[in-house]
Amino acid sequence: MKRPVVNYKEFSLSKINEPQFSHLKYLWGWIGYFILFFLTERFIPAEKCSPIHCALDDMIPFCEYFAIAYVFWYVLIVVSLLYFALYDPSFFKQLMTYIIVTQVVAITIYVLFPSRQDLRPEVFPRDNILTRLMGFIYSVDTNTGVCPSLHVSYSLGIASTWLKYKDSSKLWKCFVVVAVVLICMSVAFVKQHSVLDIAAAVPVCLLAEIIAFGKSYWTHRLRQ
Repeated sequence: MKRPVVNYKEFSLSKINEPQFSHLKYLWGWIGYFILFFLTERFIPAEKCSPIHCALDDMIPFCEYFAIAYVFWYVLIVVSLLYFALYDPSFFKQLMTYIIVTQVVAITIYVLFPSRQDLRPEVFPRDNILTRLMGFIYSVDTNTGVCPSLHVSYSLGIASTWLKYKDSSKLWKCFVVVAVVLICMSVAFVKQHSVLDIAAAVPVCLLAEIIAFGKSYWTHRLRQ
């Protein structure tokens, strides 16, 4: 069994600046994001947000089975960050850099161009555990601050990171790619995002890709 390269049993906050633990400082990005996200949710009401919608949204039916992929997103984030924190802090820092860039860009857009979606069904077509799950998600997650989709942005960042990681197997890489594709599709099928939100995430991801991997990866690839 692969052994962790960092011994977290020795960790304490007083050691956060030491080389073996300094990568954990990137986790402050989550705290900053959640504070800013709460403020935008609190002080930008839905009536001041522009609705995001396109014709393709009306062609996509609500499908509660995509709730599985939608919720699996949380698992994929935790598993990926935990793995890299244990076995490759350099990749942990790159993935967190990618995530932080998408967070900063998204929050800036949410403030300058507030957005919302009005796609959620008023009544679910069926009553089952998945529709109840989506009902709960709707109740705790407002329909504002949607464009670009961070569900999509994080997912593409995770896929990009795993595909670059040489120690991951082909089977795992295939699994991650399929999971990310389903996650990106799920945001439209569970009516959490417009197709436009998905498209808007792409240029944000390109920027994050350049900042997170530009020097250490793409320069090397271009020289090959």
